[in-house]
Amino acid sequence: MMVCAGKKHVGMSKTVKNAYRGRLAPSPTGLLHIGHARTFWIAAQRAAERQGTLILRNEDLDPQRSRPEFAKAMIEDLRWLGIHWSEGPDCGGPYAPYSQSERRAHYLAAWRRLRDSGVIYPCTCSRKDLAQSASAPNDNDDEPIYPGRCRGRADAAEFADPKGVNWRYRVPNGAEVTFNDLSLGPRHYTAGRGFGDFLVWRRDDVPAYQLAVVVDDDAMRITEVVRGADLLKSTARQLLLIRALGYPTPDYFHCELVRDAGGARLAKRHDALSIRQLRERGMTMEEVLEMAGLRSPR
Repeated sequence: MMVCAGKKHVGMSKTVKNAYRGRLAPSPTGLLHIGHARTFWIAAQRAAERQGTLILRNEDLDPQRSRPEFAKAMIEDLRWLGIHWSEGPDCGGPYAPYSQSERRAHYLAAWRRLRDSGVIYPCTCSRKDLAQSASAPNDNDDEPIYPGRCRGRADAAEFADPKGVNWRYRVPNGAEVTFNDLSLGPRHYTAGRGFGDFLVWRRDDVPAYQLAVVVDDDAMRITEVVRGADLLKSTARQLLLIRALGYPTPDYFHCELVRDAGGARLAKRHDALSIRQLRERGMTMEEVLEMAGLRSPR
Protein backbone atom coordinates (compact mmCIF):
# COMPACT_ATOMS: atom_id res chain seq x y z
CA MET A 1 0.00 0.00 0.00
CA MET A 2 1.47 3.33 -1.00
CA VAL A 3 0.73 7.00 -0.75
CA CYS A 4 2.47 9.67 -2.78
CA ALA A 5 2.43 13.41 -3.18
CA GLY A 6 2.95 14.31 -6.82
CA LYS A 7 5.34 11.83 -8.45
CA LYS A 8 7.09 10.71 -5.29
CA HIS A 9 5.72 7.50 -3.82
CA VAL A 10 6.11 6.73 -0.15
CA GLY A 11 5.69 3.15 1.03
CA MET A 12 3.38 2.54 3.97
CA SER A 13 4.42 0.24 6.79
CA LYS A 14 2.71 -3.13 6.93
CA THR A 15 1.08 -4.53 10.04
CA VAL A 16 3.06 -7.31 11.66
CA LYS A 17 0.50 -10.08 11.54
CA ASN A 18 1.12 -12.36 14.48
CA ALA A 19 -2.54 -13.31 14.41
CA TYR A 20 -5.50 -12.51 12.19
CA ARG A 21 -7.93 -9.95 13.60
CA GLY A 22 -11.00 -8.99 11.61
CA ARG A 23 -14.12 -7.02 12.41
CA LEU A 24 -17.82 -6.62 11.78
CA ALA A 25 -18.73 -2.93 11.85
CA PRO A 26 -22.46 -2.33 11.30
CA SER A 27 -24.16 1.01 11.95
CA PRO A 28 -27.47 0.93 13.88
CA THR A 29 -29.16 3.42 11.56
CA GLY A 30 -31.54 0.88 10.01
CA LEU A 31 -32.14 -2.83 9.61
CA LEU A 32 -29.41 -4.98 8.10
CA HIS A 33 -30.17 -6.14 4.53
CA ILE A 34 -28.87 -8.98 2.39
CA GLY A 35 -25.94 -6.85 1.25
CA HIS A 36 -24.82 -6.75 4.87
CA ALA A 37 -25.43 -10.48 5.14
CA ARG A 38 -23.01 -11.05 2.26
CA THR A 39 -20.26 -8.80 3.61
CA PHE A 40 -20.47 -9.93 7.24
CA TRP A 41 -20.67 -13.60 6.29
CA ILE A 42 -17.52 -13.27 4.18
CA ALA A 43 -15.77 -11.42 7.03
CA ALA A 44 -16.71 -14.18 9.47
CA GLN A 45 -15.57 -16.92 7.08
CA ARG A 46 -12.22 -15.27 6.44
CA ALA A 47 -11.60 -14.99 10.17
CA ALA A 48 -12.64 -18.61 10.77
CA GLU A 49 -10.47 -19.94 7.93
CA ARG A 50 -7.46 -18.20 9.47
CA GLN A 51 -8.32 -19.26 13.02
CA GLY A 52 -8.42 -15.59 13.85
CA THR A 53 -10.33 -13.25 16.13
CA LEU A 54 -13.50 -11.54 14.94
CA ILE A 55 -14.66 -8.33 16.63
CA LEU A 56 -18.13 -6.76 16.53
CA ARG A 57 -18.05 -2.97 16.69
CA ASN A 58 -21.22 -0.89 16.97
CA GLU A 59 -20.61 2.15 14.75
CA ASP A 60 -23.24 4.38 16.33
CA LEU A 61 -21.58 7.77 15.86
CA ASP A 62 -24.57 9.42 14.17
CA PRO A 63 -26.68 10.76 17.07
CA GLN A 64 -29.67 11.60 14.85
CA ARG A 65 -30.00 8.25 13.05
CA SER A 66 -28.59 5.65 15.45
CA ARG A 67 -31.24 3.85 17.49
CA PRO A 68 -30.94 1.22 20.23
CA GLU A 69 -33.63 -0.92 18.59
CA PHE A 70 -31.51 -1.17 15.44
CA ALA A 71 -28.45 -2.10 17.52
CA LYS A 72 -30.44 -4.88 19.19
CA ALA A 73 -31.80 -6.05 15.83
CA MET A 74 -28.39 -6.19 14.18
CA ILE A 75 -27.02 -8.44 16.94
CA GLU A 76 -30.04 -10.73 16.70
CA ASP A 77 -29.86 -10.90 12.89
CA LEU A 78 -26.12 -11.61 12.86
CA ARG A 79 -26.62 -14.43 15.35
CA TRP A 80 -29.50 -15.79 13.26
CA LEU A 81 -27.20 -15.89 10.24
CA GLY A 82 -24.83 -18.10 12.21
CA ILE A 83 -22.19 -15.39 12.56
CA HIS A 84 -20.23 -15.44 15.81
CA TRP A 85 -17.66 -13.04 17.21
CA SER A 86 -15.26 -13.38 20.08
CA GLU A 87 -14.92 -9.71 21.12
CA GLY A 88 -17.57 -7.02 21.34
CA PRO A 89 -21.20 -6.85 22.51
CA ASP A 90 -22.30 -10.01 24.35
CA CYS A 91 -18.65 -11.15 24.53
CA GLY A 92 -16.61 -8.44 26.22
CA GLY A 93 -12.90 -8.27 25.45
CA PRO A 94 -9.88 -6.05 26.09
CA TYR A 95 -10.97 -3.08 23.95
CA ALA A 96 -14.36 -2.26 25.46
CA PRO A 97 -16.36 -0.14 24.95
CA TYR A 98 -17.12 -1.39 21.45
CA SER A 99 -19.72 1.28 20.70
CA GLN A 100 -18.22 4.29 18.96
CA SER A 101 -20.49 6.68 20.84
CA GLU A 102 -18.54 5.73 23.98
CA ARG A 103 -15.06 6.12 22.47
CA ARG A 104 -14.89 9.90 22.09
CA ALA A 105 -11.68 10.23 24.11
CA HIS A 106 -9.82 8.07 21.56
CA TYR A 107 -10.99 10.18 18.63
CA LEU A 108 -10.26 13.44 20.42
CA ALA A 109 -6.68 12.33 21.10
CA ALA A 110 -6.22 11.57 17.39
CA TRP A 111 -7.76 14.94 16.43
CA ARG A 112 -5.21 16.71 18.66
CA ARG A 113 -2.36 14.83 17.00
CA LEU A 114 -3.58 15.81 13.55
CA ARG A 115 -4.12 19.43 14.63
CA ASP A 116 -0.65 19.65 16.13
CA SER A 117 0.97 18.19 13.01
CA GLY A 118 -0.79 20.76 10.79
CA VAL A 119 -2.52 18.33 8.44
CA ILE A 120 -6.10 19.37 9.29
CA TYR A 121 -7.76 22.78 9.23
CA PRO A 122 -11.04 24.36 10.41
CA CYS A 123 -13.70 24.88 7.76
CA THR A 124 -16.73 27.17 8.09
CA CYS A 125 -18.30 26.43 4.68
CA SER A 126 -21.99 25.63 4.86
CA ARG A 127 -23.73 22.91 2.86
CA LYS A 128 -25.20 25.68 0.71
CA ASP A 129 -21.70 27.02 0.01
CA LEU A 130 -20.55 23.59 -1.07
CA ALA A 131 -23.64 22.95 -3.20
CA GLN A 132 -23.10 26.22 -5.07
CA SER A 133 -19.41 25.63 -5.71
CA ALA A 134 -18.28 24.11 -8.96
CA SER A 135 -16.48 20.84 -8.35
CA ALA A 136 -15.48 17.67 -10.09
CA PRO A 137 -18.22 15.04 -10.46
CA ASN A 138 -18.68 12.82 -7.44
CA ASP A 139 -20.67 9.71 -6.59
CA ASN A 140 -24.19 10.33 -5.32
CA ASP A 141 -23.46 8.62 -1.99
CA ASP A 142 -19.96 10.05 -1.61
CA GLU A 143 -18.62 13.19 0.05
CA PRO A 144 -18.48 16.01 -2.55
CA ILE A 145 -15.03 17.16 -3.61
CA TYR A 146 -14.25 20.18 -1.45
CA PRO A 147 -13.56 23.35 -3.51
CA GLY A 148 -10.84 24.56 -1.13
CA ARG A 149 -12.41 27.74 0.18
CA CYS A 150 -10.94 27.39 3.71
CA ARG A 151 -7.86 25.39 2.70
CA GLY A 152 -5.41 28.23 3.35
CA ARG A 153 -6.37 28.69 7.00
CA ALA A 154 -3.45 28.40 9.38
CA ASP A 155 -5.21 28.96 12.71
CA ALA A 156 -5.79 25.31 13.71
CA ALA A 157 -3.51 25.64 16.74
CA GLU A 158 -5.81 28.32 18.20
CA PHE A 159 -8.60 25.75 18.72
CA ALA A 160 -8.55 23.91 22.05
CA ASP A 161 -11.29 21.55 20.89
CA PRO A 162 -12.93 20.72 17.55
CA LYS A 163 -16.52 21.81 18.18
CA GLY A 164 -18.26 24.57 16.22
CA VAL A 165 -16.57 24.09 12.84
CA ASN A 166 -15.91 21.31 10.40
CA TRP A 167 -12.38 19.94 10.31
CA ARG A 168 -10.85 18.72 7.06
CA TYR A 169 -7.75 16.76 6.22
CA ARG A 170 -5.57 18.76 3.83
CA VAL A 171 -4.86 16.26 1.06
CA PRO A 172 -1.44 16.99 -0.51
CA ASN A 173 -1.75 18.55 -3.96
CA GLY A 174 -1.64 15.83 -6.59
CA ALA A 175 -1.56 13.10 -3.97
CA GLU A 176 -2.06 9.61 -5.30
CA VAL A 177 -3.14 6.66 -3.22
CA THR A 178 -2.62 3.11 -4.44
CA PHE A 179 -3.31 -0.16 -2.70
CA ASN A 180 -3.87 -3.77 -3.61
CA ASP A 181 -7.30 -4.99 -2.63
CA LEU A 182 -7.29 -8.69 -1.78
CA SER A 183 -10.62 -9.16 -3.56
CA LEU A 184 -10.73 -6.60 -6.38
CA GLY A 185 -7.04 -6.11 -7.14
CA PRO A 186 -4.98 -2.91 -7.57
CA ARG A 187 -6.72 0.40 -6.87
CA HIS A 188 -5.56 3.92 -7.68
CA TYR A 189 -7.02 7.29 -6.67
CA THR A 190 -5.83 10.84 -7.33
CA ALA A 191 -6.72 13.83 -5.15
CA GLY A 192 -8.87 16.38 -6.93
CA ARG A 193 -10.37 13.77 -9.23
CA GLY A 194 -11.25 10.88 -6.95
CA PHE A 195 -11.58 12.87 -3.73
CA GLY A 196 -10.57 16.14 -2.10
CA ASP A 197 -10.02 17.50 1.42
CA PHE A 198 -12.32 15.35 3.54
CA LEU A 199 -14.03 15.68 6.90
CA VAL A 200 -12.43 14.30 10.05
CA TRP A 201 -14.69 16.11 12.55
CA ARG A 202 -18.15 17.62 12.08
CA ARG A 203 -19.33 21.03 13.24
CA ASP A 204 -21.91 19.34 15.51
CA ASP A 205 -18.95 17.97 17.49
CA VAL A 206 -19.15 14.42 16.13
CA PRO A 207 -16.03 12.67 14.80
CA ALA A 208 -16.35 11.81 11.12
CA TYR A 209 -16.50 8.22 9.92
CA GLN A 210 -13.04 8.34 8.31
CA LEU A 211 -11.28 9.28 11.55
CA ALA A 212 -13.26 7.04 13.89
CA VAL A 213 -12.74 3.93 11.75
CA VAL A 214 -8.99 4.48 11.46
CA VAL A 215 -8.60 5.08 15.20
CA ASP A 216 -10.68 2.04 16.15
CA ASP A 217 -9.06 -0.33 13.66
CA ASP A 218 -5.67 0.60 15.08
CA ALA A 219 -6.75 0.41 18.73
CA MET A 220 -8.36 -3.01 18.14
CA ARG A 221 -5.31 -4.24 16.18
CA ILE A 222 -7.32 -5.11 13.07
CA THR A 223 -5.13 -6.86 10.50
CA GLU A 224 -7.71 -7.13 7.70
CA VAL A 225 -10.68 -4.90 6.92
CA VAL A 226 -13.51 -6.70 5.10
CA ARG A 227 -16.29 -4.42 3.85
CA GLY A 228 -18.36 -3.48 0.78
CA ALA A 229 -16.90 -2.15 -2.45
CA ASP A 230 -18.84 1.11 -1.95
CA LEU A 231 -16.14 2.03 0.59
CA LEU A 232 -13.13 1.72 -1.73
CA LYS A 233 -12.73 5.49 -1.95
CA SER A 234 -12.98 5.73 1.84
CA THR A 235 -10.01 3.38 2.01
CA ALA A 236 -7.96 5.88 -0.01
CA ARG A 237 -8.81 8.63 2.46
CA GLN A 238 -8.18 6.40 5.45
CA LEU A 239 -4.75 5.41 4.18
CA LEU A 240 -3.78 9.09 4.30
CA LEU A 241 -4.95 9.32 7.92
CA ILE A 242 -3.16 6.09 8.81
CA ARG A 243 0.06 7.54 7.48
CA ALA A 244 -0.46 10.89 9.25
CA LEU A 245 -1.08 9.13 12.58
CA GLY A 246 1.79 6.66 12.15
CA TYR A 247 -0.41 3.59 12.37
CA PRO A 248 0.41 0.20 10.80
CA THR A 249 -1.64 -0.52 7.69
CA PRO A 250 -4.17 -3.38 7.64
CA ASP A 251 -4.99 -5.41 4.55
CA TYR A 252 -8.23 -4.67 2.72
CA PHE A 253 -10.81 -7.01 1.18
CA HIS A 254 -13.77 -5.24 -0.46
CA CYS A 255 -16.76 -7.41 -1.29
CA GLU A 256 -18.77 -6.99 -4.46
CA LEU A 257 -22.13 -5.37 -3.76
CA VAL A 258 -25.53 -7.03 -3.88
CA ARG A 259 -27.76 -5.15 -6.29
CA ASP A 260 -31.49 -5.05 -6.96
CA ALA A 261 -33.18 -6.03 -10.21
CA GLY A 262 -32.51 -2.55 -11.63
CA GLY A 263 -28.80 -2.73 -10.88
CA ALA A 264 -28.83 -0.28 -7.94
CA ARG A 265 -26.90 -1.33 -4.86
CA LEU A 266 -28.98 -2.29 -1.85
CA ALA A 267 -29.19 0.22 0.97
CA LYS A 268 -31.02 0.40 4.29
CA ARG A 269 -33.93 2.11 2.56
CA HIS A 270 -34.73 -1.27 0.96
CA ASP A 271 -36.73 -2.47 3.98
CA ALA A 272 -38.38 -5.25 1.96
CA LEU A 273 -34.95 -6.86 1.59
CA SER A 274 -33.89 -6.44 5.21
CA ILE A 275 -32.83 -9.60 7.01
CA ARG A 276 -35.55 -8.96 9.59
CA GLN A 277 -38.31 -8.77 6.96
CA LEU A 278 -37.02 -11.86 5.16
CA ARG A 279 -36.96 -13.75 8.46
CA GLU A 280 -40.54 -12.71 9.19
CA ARG A 281 -41.59 -14.01 5.79
CA GLY A 282 -40.37 -17.41 6.86
CA MET A 283 -37.14 -17.59 4.88
CA THR A 284 -34.39 -19.78 6.31
CA MET A 285 -30.81 -18.74 6.94
CA GLU A 286 -29.71 -20.82 3.95
CA GLU A 287 -32.23 -19.11 1.68
CA VAL A 288 -31.13 -15.64 2.77
CA LEU A 289 -27.47 -16.50 2.20
CA GLU A 290 -28.29 -17.92 -1.22
CA MET A 291 -30.17 -14.70 -2.02
CA ALA A 292 -26.98 -12.82 -1.07
CA GLY A 293 -24.96 -14.95 -3.47
CA LEU A 294 -23.50 -17.17 -0.77
CA ARG A 295 -23.82 -20.79 0.22
CA SER A 296 -24.12 -21.96 3.81
CA PRO A 297 -21.72 -24.76 4.80
CA ARG A 298 -24.58 -26.59 6.52
